[in-house]
Amino acid sequence: MNTQEDYENKPINAESVQHSNHNCTLSTVNYQLILKKYWGYDDFRGIQREIIESIGNGYDTLGLMPTGGGKSITFQVPALAQEGTCIVITPLIALMKDQVENLKKRGIKAAAIYSGLTREEIIITLENAIFGGTKLLYVSPERLSSELFQTKLCHMKVSFITVDEAHCISQWGYDFRPSYLQISQIRKLVPDAPVLALTATATPQVVDDIQAKLSRKEASFNVFRMSFERKNLAYVVRHADNKIEQLIHILKHVKGSAIVYARSRMRTKEFAQIISESGITATFYHAGLDAAVKDQRQREWQQNKYRVMVATNAFGMGIDKPDVRLVIHVDCPDSIEAYFQEAGRAGRDGLKAYAVLLYNRHDESKLKKRISDTFPEKDYIRQVYEHLAYYYQIGVGSGYNHTFEFNMDKFCHNFNHFPIRVDSALKILQRAGYLEYTEEQENQARVMFTVSRNDLYRLENNSQNEDLIITALLRSYGGLFTDYNYVDESFLAQSTGLQPQQVYLTLKSLSQRHILHFIPQKKTPYIRYTQRREDKEFVQLMPEVYEKRKAQFEEHIKAMIGYATNDKICRSRQLLRYFGEVNDHNCGQCDVCLAHRSEGLVTEDRQTKAAALILQLLEDGKPHPITDIKSIELPVSELDAALDYLSDEEYIIRLEDGQIIRN
Repeated sequence: MNTQEDYENKPINAESVQHSNHNCTLSTVNYQLILKKYWGYDDFRGIQREIIESIGNGYDTLGLMPTGGGKSITFQVPALAQEGTCIVITPLIALMKDQVENLKKRGIKAAAIYSGLTREEIIITLENAIFGGTKLLYVSPERLSSELFQTKLCHMKVSFITVDEAHCISQWGYDFRPSYLQISQIRKLVPDAPVLALTATATPQVVDDIQAKLSRKEASFNVFRMSFERKNLAYVVRHADNKIEQLIHILKHVKGSAIVYARSRMRTKEFAQIISESGITATFYHAGLDAAVKDQRQREWQQNKYRVMVATNAFGMGIDKPDVRLVIHVDCPDSIEAYFQEAGRAGRDGLKAYAVLLYNRHDESKLKKRISDTFPEKDYIRQVYEHLAYYYQIGVGSGYNHTFEFNMDKFCHNFNHFPIRVDSALKILQRAGYLEYTEEQENQARVMFTVSRNDLYRLENNSQNEDLIITALLRSYGGLFTDYNYVDESFLAQSTGLQPQQVYLTLKSLSQRHILHFIPQKKTPYIRYTQRREDKEFVQLMPEVYEKRKAQFEEHIKAMIGYATNDKICRSRQLLRYFGEVNDHNCGQCDVCLAHRSEGLVTEDRQTKAAALILQLLEDGKPHPITDIKSIELPVSELDAALDYLSDEEYIIRLEDGQIIRN
């Protein structure tokens, strides 16, 4: 057998060979050596090996793996085993940066392209990939439509394309992103490169849609599924009129690192303060914070300087903290998919953990209100479109391809709108093809010295941090005395040994002293007209854009309410069934299982038997009183569970007079 050194710099050879007493491919041997060399693991786990071998052999591949299932290994290992560059498409800039940094620490050539980089930096990164200097190139989906990216891509040797968070390509998924539709166009530029699609949250309908959107006509996907069951994670729905009281109670009784998810930015700050006042260390995180502040808070939480992170759903994707013992939702997410993904950040080390949803009688009406907030009336959407034209002074027939900064607060103040509904209207107009709405695009910080080089050297009374920053700027960037230059605050922190927050405050201090002018990085939404402005009467909102997506959103809300209120079926089984996975055993640790432990929960088989008898009774198509169902000679608990199942799946309809009828 060849040694590890023999394989280090060679691409795989997929020819089959005999090894030991079983069939084994040479590619398998290579993959394990790569895994051991760069990650220190002796072998793969779950379905990692099957996915790696499939994409390594050139097949379009779809991997369904729960949070913590080790998705990154499935594309990073085969990328190292093959010639060329693996293009990794992910919407998560924080994850992108984190993975690139970790790969570089392992001696792996990786790079990323995302908003905030200068054109020169992007060109250098792309040309490095063309000349073989990059094994993994991370790209945000918005970059795929760039003419520069597409031109350079045609000159690259692409080993394969990885689509992370692949559910974003499906219009029936909970997190559809129009920019993901560009992936099918990218495939045409590199037709020989197979695709590896990965997701942790996809219903059977979304799985089919992912394949339809990405597949080559001549070949279908190899699909590998890993069970979504988390045996160490106890799902709990706690009915709580006073959520704050329950939140503190749970945090005091379950030790260890925790994440608390709240719906709004304001609530994250409020809850963090309340938790801190109760004697538990806590901080908060949301998309509106400065990047340096977010990085610092995330790092301090990961280092256990804070026990609790209170956050919106902007936090958590790609966070590598395996010892989270508790995830609490004080507000219901919009979908089972979102809840499952966020709850799944608990217990990734395999030890006992809890996912708790706090729910009360007001939550159902709040969830239903989100439907009208997310899908406002069509006339309102057209009105927002018209007001946008007034705001930018764009006449009918003009505006095509023009891009504008968008100040949501100012727009809403000028035209008496509410931000939530405007945000929804803009997203619908984007899906309809009228404009492109980029939410809070991050602009990199800029610096220019306002004193001459000679005056700079004569300065006195600088603090130690100020001297460190000035020296780092002069060594790392040119032209700072004649024009503004984009600077990377995280790079300055690394160069000086300071914390990102210290870099930010020092640059502000230097700006206040008029030594330089510092424009902090900021998040600014943008509007780009993708076609000439129409008169609002001619704005078309087709069923695929409005009615069908609204119906899908209503189903997501209905499923979320169903999960929160169904206290008869094991929580784990409810979640698994939603994702198309049938499980015939109860978890034994959720609130439903514990509440019914003495009487025994209804298994899948017993529920199916009861459901079949109920449907048989309703075969005549007539309404039946509930007493007819109770006359079936089965335990009441089994009949109740079957009724809930049949109602949830719309096999039966519950009438207002208390009777039921077959649908």
